[in-house]
Amino acid sequence: MKYCKVCIEPDTRPDASFDEAGICLPCRYARETAEIDWDARFRELEEIAAWAKSTNVSGYDCIIPVSGGKDSHRQAVYCRDRLGLNPLLVSCAYPPEEQTDRGAANMANLIELGFDCIYVSPGPETWRQAMRVGFTKFGNIYKSTELPLYAAIPKVAIAYHIPLVVYGENPAISWGGAGGSLDGDANRLKYSNTLSGGDMSWLLDEEFQEEDLYWYTYPSDEDIDRAKLRLIYLGYYMDDFNDFVNGPEAVANGLQCRDGEDADPEQTGNLEVFDALDCDFLSANQMIKRMKFGFGKVSEQCSMAVRWGRMERAKAVELTTNYDGRCAPRFIRAFCDFTGLSEDKFWEVAEQYRNPDIWERDGNEWKLKHPPE
Repeated sequence: MKYCKVCIEPDTRPDASFDEAGICLPCRYARETAEIDWDARFRELEEIAAWAKSTNVSGYDCIIPVSGGKDSHRQAVYCRDRLGLNPLLVSCAYPPEEQTDRGAANMANLIELGFDCIYVSPGPETWRQAMRVGFTKFGNIYKSTELPLYAAIPKVAIAYHIPLVVYGENPAISWGGAGGSLDGDANRLKYSNTLSGGDMSWLLDEEFQEEDLYWYTYPSDEDIDRAKLRLIYLGYYMDDFNDFVNGPEAVANGLQCRDGEDADPEQTGNLEVFDALDCDFLSANQMIKRMKFGFGKVSEQCSMAVRWGRMERAKAVELTTNYDGRCAPRFIRAFCDFTGLSEDKFWEVAEQYRNPDIWERDGNEWKLKHPPE
């Protein structure tokens, strides 16, 4: 493993991009932000908003995909109060057994702020079975759920003739991953690493029926073009769309955060109390991601803090060493109870995805061969 010379982003991230000086794409972008004409970008955003209003035939100017979290709150309030848009919020809801009470309360809070919302709720049993297949086949708990979470949005936009979809962060600029762009265009989002262009063949190979996968089926590029649907990343147009601003602003608008043991990074592998609020399976998934690629949630959070001047690199290394990939047993048990897997089977599958090129045994522990330093 090699790490960015500025932050601690590793080159093991799928589709990571480093320049000749060993600096990752998000750090290169962060260095350029001081030279960006943010007033010009805001004018461009205003033009997009004006286009959406003039194209509106449904009464809604745009769709905002929401989970009820910090970014959802920031996007919804900003689009309505700053841009003057009339948004329809669309949430692909987790089954009740998966969604936390905190997550349900935050969605309720968002609606109480005065927004209309449509819930899309795929069948819980199909969801459960697909999640189990995604985990065993790819070592990714969310491989299956990402499909309806993202596919539902353009489906609703096309059905209701709503011209604009406003996503939050650009994954290329924020994390250096595939599926993003270096501008505000989000129409290529479905080609991210997890969504893989909307490919469902791996589910159909497992004898799922197409009629059970309607919400998992991403509209074709032709259907999106025919509907003249425009998808954008709001974060591209704002100089302060990040966790450090979105979190506190959402809290000020009523967001309910993690507390108690659910706010302990030793148990969650998560430094922020306002992050990943609606589902506790994330800790297990980030643990497995670290086994596969050598980095998890804390590594990402620290890298972002370093590149935006909020943390020294040495502190990032310390926090990542202490907390990255941590996951309390109760989160694993909850996932196993939901999917019907035994805990022995969970660990058998998880260890199958540990990358031997980057991990080595040290007594009874696994350690990275080349940790950040």
